[in-house]
Amino acid sequence: MPNTKRGRLSRVAASTIAVVLGATALAACGSSGSDSRTESGPVSLTYWTWTPGMDKVVDLWNKGPGKKDQITVTVKKQASGDSLITKILTAHKAKKAPDLVQAEYQALPTLVSNDALADISKDVGDTRSKFADGVWQQTTLGTDAVYAIPQDIGPMMFYYRADLFKKYGLTVPTTWEQFAQTARALKKKAPDKDLTTFSANDSGLFAGLAQQAGAKWWTTSGSKWKVGIDDAATKKVADFWGGLVKEGAIDNQPMYTPAWNKALDTGKQIAWVSAVWAPGTLTTAAPDTKGKWAMAPLPQWSAGENVTGSWGGSSTAVTTDSAHQAAAAKFAAWLNTDGSALQALAKESGIYPAATNAQTSGAFAQPPTYFSNQSDFYTKAAAIAKTTAPSAWGPNVNVAYTTFNDAFGAAAKNKSDFTAALAKMQEATVADLKKQGFEVSE
Repeated sequence: MPNTKRGRLSRVAASTIAVVLGATALAACGSSGSDSRTESGPVSLTYWTWTPGMDKVVDLWNKGPGKKDQITVTVKKQASGDSLITKILTAHKAKKAPDLVQAEYQALPTLVSNDALADISKDVGDTRSKFADGVWQQTTLGTDAVYAIPQDIGPMMFYYRADLFKKYGLTVPTTWEQFAQTARALKKKAPDKDLTTFSANDSGLFAGLAQQAGAKWWTTSGSKWKVGIDDAATKKVADFWGGLVKEGAIDNQPMYTPAWNKALDTGKQIAWVSAVWAPGTLTTAAPDTKGKWAMAPLPQWSAGENVTGSWGGSSTAVTTDSAHQAAAAKFAAWLNTDGSALQALAKESGIYPAATNAQTSGAFAQPPTYFSNQSDFYTKAAAIAKTTAPSAWGPNVNVAYTTFNDAFGAAAKNKSDFTAALAKMQEATVADLKKQGFEVSE
């Protein structure tokens, strides 16, 4: 799934974003499109997006509902990640941002805190009913405002080699304690194999695991931000994975490398904690094991729980610079809830839709080719997606993620204390917020 794969602020332009960041508190930001709801006549909108094939999807609008409403949308293809956020903020400073932008969920607070996104809550009707609560919450940032419409999501799940689990007499873990026991059992039976690896080269994975555990990394109280990256929930996750790495129960090498691909393809690693877009990655990384994998819900921290984290995903937002915010919101809602639009997005762009009504229909009625042996793949994925935990993003996710890669990368390599690495994330994130002029609660 190219839109959700490894979705995160990519660190490339972190310093640029830090310079652009304003000091306005989240609660005071986000303009309303109320002035534009009564306008009439032809409207032309510009949409910045990195999604492949989006022009074909937008054609459906321009020839259908858009034509009827005299609203035309023009797609302007952009790069993703930090480079797009920097470009949006630079354009906004000149009051020349496009009408619509695609934004990853964790980037929304950065855009909102710079007053770049409009509150479209009065223009989206009952759109909220189309999405799981935990997904919708990511576009409201815990407020009554609506800053975007969810487009695609990356609910997390557990992937494993069904044939090798059977060979080694392993049971699919339903709790994290069972996960640890499974890792140790495999090591005893096959010392040359690992259940999985802890990778520090993709911050989104750890963030999703912390989210599942109940972490709230950024929250607001009045005009102040509070950073809780080293909260109890995240410490629990860090201690768990750090302990497994230190004892050698799992590998400590990064993902997305030739060595990682080979480990998956040869069965040296027999499981992967990932998200709904994993089939696309496995198709490339482990082509020789097609049809040998299965998917199950993410292990839980307590037996009987039913919650997952999110790894990746993006939304469609309306900017405060748009002179046609109501029209733009109407298009954003259509793009991400209309059946024909969602099927076109699946076909042309390969996304996993955020809208629940599209997750088991059309392109998702059959399992991914790589998982042809698991006929209920998307039925199970849709059920998992509904259990997505609320997230809590802040205006400097890029700093936290960069620090994670450095601190946890070193800790994983050296098999040292993950809690100390977590403290570095906390300290760096708080220091950066203060440097940029945000008020921070201790």
